[in-house]
Amino acid sequence: MEHYVVIGNPVAHSRSPRIHAAFARQTGQSLEYATLLAPVDAFAATVQAFRAAGGRGANVTLPFKEEAFALATEAAPRAQRARAANTLRFDRDAVFADNTDGVGLVNDLMRNVGVAIAGRRILLVGAGGAARGVLPALVDARPARLVLANRTADRARALAREHGGVFEAMELGDLAGERFDIVVNATSASLAGAAPPLPESVFDHGVAYDMMYGRGETPFLAAARAAGATHCIDGLGMLVEQAAESFFLWRGVRPDTAPVLAMLRADARAQ
Repeated sequence: MEHYVVIGNPVAHSRSPRIHAAFARQTGQSLEYATLLAPVDAFAATVQAFRAAGGRGANVTLPFKEEAFALATEAAPRAQRARAANTLRFDRDAVFADNTDGVGLVNDLMRNVGVAIAGRRILLVGAGGAARGVLPALVDARPARLVLANRTADRARALAREHGGVFEAMELGDLAGERFDIVVNATSASLAGAAPPLPESVFDHGVAYDMMYGRGETPFLAAARAAGATHCIDGLGMLVEQAAESFFLWRGVRPDTAPVLAMLRADARAQ
């Protein structure tokens, strides 16, 4: 029985153990998957202890994705571009890092929600590890315009420079009058019961997507709906899609995401 975890702080709310248990049943794989809380100042030590105890791999959530990349001895190209990792695989003499967040977001939008990205105007809010993880995939999906906005523009501009200036960087306060087809919240504000301060104009009767999820509508999605967004989507589908990519990296088998996402949506309705 091989052991995997999702490491974060907070992490108790994570649906990842349920998702990977479903993937394991579906594909006939034998594994255990649990949550692992890491102190905010002891991520590396937590990973080292789990690996020393025989752990084979880990998903990494807020706020440790950049630290996870720094731990790697090898990294997939998409993790190298993001300089953040949400998936670690522990080989005998190596720690391999990948970032499946971007493909998870794009697959959820395009396959599950039916929203095209190519040729659309996209606003990504936040400039931390979560935003880093999805930027390469969003760039590759060829939107007409991609803007990264943060409370202060310095970090957003630094990310833009890292990516060769292929997207714009702005402060949240400079978004007044701007309009987008898709607005993606990559901040952790929803976990704190808040929403980033965005002008109503940005939603432009389009898609609001929160990479976070929880019981009921997140504060970001509630604000977006009130501002006129016509499609309000939480990050549950992204969670399932990125988990499938991680599962494939660890086990060499690609699970079917549709029944697992349907199961989680049914769970949410029953709560």
